[in-house]
Amino acid sequence: MAAKEKPKRKVVAENRRARFDYEITEVVEAGIVLLGTEVKALREGKANIAESYAAPEDGDIWLINANIPEYSAGNRQNHEPKRKRKLLLHKREIARLAQAVERKGFTLAPMKLYFNDRGIVKLEIGIGQGKKLHDKRETKKDRDWGRQKQRLLRDRG
Repeated sequence: MAAKEKPKRKVVAENRRARFDYEITEVVEAGIVLLGTEVKALREGKANIAESYAAPEDGDIWLINANIPEYSAGNRQNHEPKRKRKLLLHKREIARLAQAVERKGFTLAPMKLYFNDRGIVKLEIGIGQGKKLHDKRETKKDRDWGRQKQRLLRDRG
């Protein structure tokens, strides 16, 4: 029996600080409404979601402050790099995420922006709460100890 193949993803942008700054409890995949020049710029591998966040507004979830630079071969009808972009989710998902943000104090942090196996742009959103300073120190200490343990095992064996 053949093992189930992992879907191919071409990651365009990744927010590596999200797991460090937030205690991520759940990850949701969302589509994103883009203009043609934005998709072309993403295919060139240009995007930055490190300083962006998602927020509920007018019954929808919006990606705010994500930077997709202008397409290099574009004309005067190029897109605005830091415009708000609508995320495509089911109504129930939107309601659940909006409720989590408003009531429980959760944050919607963009994790990855990628092309799925069908060539469609998707955004992974992490739902989580902000970590306190001592939690961040603990995370850093655990990560450093893991690296040191790997080095010790590699040197012995």
